[in-house]
Amino acid sequence: MDSLPERLRAVVFAPDRAGAFLWQTLSDLFLYSARRIPEIADSPAAIDEAMRWGYNWQLGPFELWDALGLEEVVIRLHKEGREVPGLVTRLLASGAKSFYRWSAATLPPAAHGRSARPAVALPEQEVFTAAHQFEPLPAPDGVLRLDPLRRGDREVRKNPGCSLFDLGHGVGLIEFHSKMNTIGGDIVQMLTATLQDDTLGFDAFVLGGEAENFSVGANLLQLLLTIQNDDWDEADLAVRAFQGMTMAVKRSPRPVVAAPYGIAFGGGCELMLHAARNVAHAELYAGLVEVGVGLIPAGGGSKEMLLRAVQSALSLHAGNGRGEAVELQQAVRSAFETIAFAKTSSSAAEARAFGYLQPADLIVANRDRLLFEARAEARRMADGGWQPPSPAVIPAPGPGVYATLRLGAYLMRESGYISDHDQKIALHLARVLTGGDRPAGSPLSEEALLDLEREAFLSLCGEPKTQERIQHMLKTGKAIRN
Repeated sequence: MDSLPERLRAVVFAPDRAGAFLWQTLSDLFLYSARRIPEIADSPAAIDEAMRWGYNWQLGPFELWDALGLEEVVIRLHKEGREVPGLVTRLLASGAKSFYRWSAATLPPAAHGRSARPAVALPEQEVFTAAHQFEPLPAPDGVLRLDPLRRGDREVRKNPGCSLFDLGHGVGLIEFHSKMNTIGGDIVQMLTATLQDDTLGFDAFVLGGEAENFSVGANLLQLLLTIQNDDWDEADLAVRAFQGMTMAVKRSPRPVVAAPYGIAFGGGCELMLHAARNVAHAELYAGLVEVGVGLIPAGGGSKEMLLRAVQSALSLHAGNGRGEAVELQQAVRSAFETIAFAKTSSSAAEARAFGYLQPADLIVANRDRLLFEARAEARRMADGGWQPPSPAVIPAPGPGVYATLRLGAYLMRESGYISDHDQKIALHLARVLTGGDRPAGSPLSEEALLDLEREAFLSLCGEPKTQERIQHMLKTGKAIRN
């Protein structure tokens, strides 16, 4: 069941021991919370926010009550002879059907986490004098919520995977709304087209939203079906389109600010790497985790990690010509290990240490302020005359560095730390990160790196063990080291 309210109702109202236990627990919570208004808080929203912020609940007590159905819960409480607080009986008498006015229906979709949450619930005194209107209160200063945009006429375009909203101040928001924000063909097409459209009138863009996660990566099911049908031309076109999307983000004539939060894996992390700036939530789980499904990052992720590593190494010795070879080898090895070991950050600070975030990227502690701060940063960059970076060309690390990485992978396999297939993936990755067959020091462009990524990716797609890993991930949600 994709809908959280649907899941809650199925388990809480189930005629078994689990249902009885959960009903007793939640009904006690509901009654206690309702009795605490106005003793400790003026509104249901204040209690819900306290429980979400303080205890990391996905929904607060009154949001849970709404999800189960306000009237259904009250009917069952009456049947059990339990006293319902006056706040609730007066609310029902006023004609209201829930504590909140949801943007789409009486019950929230809630499969999309925070995006299903309304702006705010009315304080008790306002609920009972104007419950038929049930208008949400404005968001606090520094908080930008999407529900008012959805109710208004701020949606510029939409397809099954994402929407473009006018955030105001000349900034557009591209919000994903696919399942778990996976990136499929619809998102690739719309994101690329939007960033290349000069007629929209936006000065900058933000990639973000209010779902539970930023993006768990590319749509693996689409990929698996394509390769199982031996449609390699289609697979090649899909990878090229994905690379075109990330490069459209990087080379957009208008700054693109990513606002990552929650999980940003695989393709979601690659979008971060190509953004002009990131305004990240402090609790960010980012990583290039493609090795877990038998692949390497091929949406420009391997490319960007190499560019950052090499440019950093060369800047340390700019103009003196000393130590470049040693620094370059260490930098490439660091990028190799980050990708090959699928290093995942447990915070935005750690994401910066891994190289997923740059020193100039911002970190925001309050999740509710993320979109507001991202919009402000996008506006500042546009006003500052931001220009897209010039195409990068770096010296190829060459065969010597490849030999070092290959030896490392061999020793890891001999020590039993990785499997044979892991070793094969590592060698493909090493070839990409060292420039393929190019001599050391020869020019290596971004386009050449994208070609190497795509070649390695498609080669690994043809491996039976890679397909086994993808199938296992789709079935269980976990990686398998076969």
